[in-house]
Amino acid sequence: MGLKENRFTKTFQEEQFPQLKGQINEAAGFDVPLNIEWEKLFEDRFMHLYNDSYPKIYFFPIIEAFKSIASDDMGKEALKDSLKEIHITNTVDHHNPSNAYSFTDGVLTFDHSPINNADDVDRRTSVLVELLENNL
Repeated sequence: MGLKENRFTKTFQEEQFPQLKGQINEAAGFDVPLNIEWEKLFEDRFMHLYNDSYPKIYFFPIIEAFKSIASDDMGKEALKDSLKEIHITNTVDHHNPSNAYSFTDGVLTFDHSPINNADDVDRRTSVLVELLENNL
């Protein structure tokens, strides 16, 4: 990452990320470990969109899916017992949630473009809910 990306990442981590992380933990009912490959979440020509797209693509779907899964004690327990980590990356530029998400050995992986279909939060959320319900 260059200086521009490092500055953006630092600002995002300081200004938006703490609140998003708190919402994830609150929805899950426990402190969820996040492994975010920040250096892979960039496509230079779209830098001006990331403050809006990162939350919509990576964080809001997690929060809403966890709210759905953990809406009762059984779901909270299943999530806490099964989820070890969330890994966020962008290695193959997926934009279809059906191909971008996986859950293996307790690791929920998001391998999704940081830009494509940003406003499709509901679709990403429903794919995550289904994935988690089938694997917890």
